[in-house]
Amino acid sequence: MDQKIMDTFTNPVKCKIFMEVQKCKETNAKHLAETLSDVPQATLYRYLKKMTADGILKIVNETPIRGVIEKTYAIAMDMKKGFEEMIDQNSGEAYMQSFMQYMLGFAEQFQTYCSQDNIDIINDRSGFSLTHLYLTDEELEALVKKIGDTIKPFTENPSREDRNIRTIGLIVSPPQK
Repeated sequence: MDQKIMDTFTNPVKCKIFMEVQKCKETNAKHLAETLSDVPQATLYRYLKKMTADGILKIVNETPIRGVIEKTYAIAMDMKKGFEEMIDQNSGEAYMQSFMQYMLGFAEQFQTYCSQDNIDIINDRSGFSLTHLYLTDEELEALVKKIGDTIKPFTENPSREDRNIRTIGLIVSPPQK
């Protein structure tokens, strides 16, 4: 998987921008600034420029408004295609590379957190765990669907002062015989 895509998904702010653009299909910086009110405006514009230059976003419309050009953004790539290509190739090497980038994204978030003074592991409510389950393929599919259905309503939460952005990942290991 392309490093620029992985950088987007492992950066919480870029990921929020990506997810909001994807949800809206097309949107502008004004909407993003209102929706992602916890992101400083300079940071938002810097990331929009970088994500456009990296080919993550594309400009689909430019509208002159009072001497300024308002840009409308959309996702520039077919995300399914990249994953489908990896699946079609059934490449262990590409799969492992994608997994390592995924893990490095989490490691980077934990490293940033742990390097801060006065962290509060319990009250900040971060953590990780492993659970070993004996499941049929059908039971696994039902469990993953149920987890997705549980999380989905929370993906619509707007940014608020009392909310923190959190990253929740799900890893299903290959089967062990």
